[in-house]
Formats: sequence, structure tokens, C-alpha cells
Amino acid sequence: MASMVTRKSPTDIPQLDLLGDAYARPAEVHRLFLALIPDESVRARLAAAADTLKIQCPELRARWVNPARYHATLHFLGDHSMLQPDIVAAAKAAADSIRMAPFEWTLDHAAGFHGRQPPCVLRSSLVPEPLQRLWQDLRRALLLAGQGGHLERTFTPHVTLAYSHAVLLQSTAIGPVMWQVDQLALVHRVTGRSNHEVLACWPLWRA
Repeated sequence: MASMVTRKSPTDIPQLDLLGDAYARPAEVHRLFLALIPDESVRARLAAAADTLKIQCPELRARWVNPARYHATLHFLGDHSMLQPDIVAAAKAAADSIRMAPFEWTLDHAAGFHGRQPPCVLRSSLVPEPLQRLWQDLRRALLLAGQGGHLERTFTPHVTLAYSHAVLLQSTAIGPVMWQVDQLALVHRVTGRSNHEVLACWPLWRA
């Protein structure tokens, strides 16, 4: 089998993964973000894809993400010295404004992002229009709520499975992982701790 990894010099990460702690921080930091959290069945399929990559790409010598922490970030809301009630309230108000039907997202290939510890991620060849619209609608609502300071201008939806050691995973097809997206979540994580806290969830089927 042809090698699926190449060695690269460190460059900027296009989109920081929010549970991976790619950079060590000297003090406790409270991180907030809006995300998609997989259910148990999707999480199991993502973990199976990770297991396949472990076998196919031993060169990665990667630090693998605990499946309990799998997620797809929609919007990063910043790192803070403490949990900020005003930001939490603004994020909840933005999420409350979303009205859309559930949709399907198919993750069909693994790839790497540049970085000091290059993330190994699952992505989709085609981004579903509802997923792009969800990101845009949330972004607009967060801007109106005065929370534009950390918002990205572009969206590269992905699920991070691992962080490699100076090895960049080349794009490679995987068995498709079908994800029926039916809710979004506001997540709080204290860097350095193993778990994250879901502060609130919103089903997409609401009238």
C-alpha cells in the first residue's frame, strides 16, 4: 500500500481544533464553542475509522482523541480566564434563533491540517448546503449579539481524530460515515481536563 503520509515543516493550522489542546497553556483556560456532537452510533463509526487509520498509517505516531470528545466545531467563542455568563447568554440567544430541519452529513475521507502537531481529521468531499447555512446563520446571529471577535470567515467542517508528530496525513478515502445532524450544542471545556461540559443543546426539528 502506498504511503499516505508526508513530512512537512510546521505551518499555521487552518482551523484550531477545540478539544485537542494542541498548545500547552500555563494557566487554566475556559474554552467555549458551538459544535455538533455525535450520538453513540456515529461516535462508534468515527472510532472505527480511527482504528483503521491506526493500522494503515503507523508512521503518524499520533496522539489519538478520546472518542467521548469527538465533535465538529461550528464557531469558537474564545478562551477565557473564567466562564463568561454574558458570552454564554449571547451564544444561547444565537442558537435559539436557528430554525432548520435535520440533515445528513457524510464524512468520506481522512486528511491532515498543517501544524506543529498536524491534526488528522475526517472531512466530506461535499459540504451539505444545510450545514453551510447553519454555520452562516449562527455566525450572523453571533455578530448581532456582539460576539464577532473570534469568528472565522471561512468554514472547513471536520472531526479531529488525532494529532500526529510532524507528519501530515495525505487525503485518503475511508468507508463513509453517515451522520444525521439533528442538534447543535454549546460546549465548555477547561483546558488540561479530560472531559468537556455541554451547557445546552438545541434540536433542529423545532417548529
